[in-house]
Amino acid sequence: MAISEMPADLLGGHRQVLAECAATGRSPDRAALEACRAAGTRAAELGISVRALVVAALAAAEDLPPVLPALRRLISALMEGYEQAQLAAIRGEEAARREFVDDLLQGRAERLAERAEHFGLRLAESYVVAVARGMRDGDEERIERDLIARFGSHNVLVAVRDGLLVCVTPATLPAAVGEFTHHVRSRFPAGWRVGVGRAHRGPGGVVTSFREAADALGLADGLGLRADVVKAADLLVFPVLLRDRSAIEDLVTTVLSPLLGARGGHEPLLETLEAIFASQGNQAAAARRLGLSTRAVTYRLERIRRLTGFSPDDPTQRFTLETAVLGARLLGWPAGFSH
Repeated sequence: MAISEMPADLLGGHRQVLAECAATGRSPDRAALEACRAAGTRAAELGISVRALVVAALAAAEDLPPVLPALRRLISALMEGYEQAQLAAIRGEEAARREFVDDLLQGRAERLAERAEHFGLRLAESYVVAVARGMRDGDEERIERDLIARFGSHNVLVAVRDGLLVCVTPATLPAAVGEFTHHVRSRFPAGWRVGVGRAHRGPGGVVTSFREAADALGLADGLGLRADVVKAADLLVFPVLLRDRSAIEDLVTTVLSPLLGARGGHEPLLETLEAIFASQGNQAAAARRLGLSTRAVTYRLERIRRLTGFSPDDPTQRFTLETAVLGARLLGWPAGFSH
């Protein structure tokens, strides 16, 4: 915007203040400085460039005797008001962005399409949500800034929800999830974990992907998984198991209850079964996982067979045993059972 296009009253009193300062040799008083800050704020709100604002302020002093000290203070006040207005606008945008993401994750649809367009979200596309647990104060802002710097604000939405750091990205941009995980790994303290939902279309799909990602963290905890990154797509069988809690409880109780009376407790036997399943039935590999001899593993498996009547060597019985063990871990057997 040129000087001639500025509102006439924007710097209306500026020349008079400079003239008084030149005549008296005094610096601008507080009222004059506050007026300049207000003018700077208004200039920012009107979209006037910093360059045009400074040129206009300098032009007001062209025909006056030397007023450099006063002019310096007045321009400083102008810039302070301008910068405060810009900072307030940025903070307002950040607050609106976080409110939008929060509404999106909760499925609140009020003006969602209009607001989504403002933030570059194309509701007809598919999105993936990743969540991270274990963040500290300040992690959200730093990670959001880094992700936006690489992928652009229209491709990444970051917010905090239910104590989790949430990242929403288009399914067509898988690198964004990897970058999110990289920043979590480098900034979060030990014990962090990332859950990744599946790709789903539209605003409802964002909610679904978010819930899948959060549930993946809970499943990983219940199953004692060691992986730092868990994907809902890799854990699809477990929600199926949990849909009929009564049936899975009955299976666990029927198959595993005989282990409760084992000498040394049931836990070493469950750990042995988990190691066997993770090693695809290879007893030597399972022994290495457990830090035991192969003979000790063989002995434990025989005890399991005698107590339960099920053997992991039989394909059908192995499936029953593995399902029961998974159900036991998910439901916190035996303490977490209702009967």
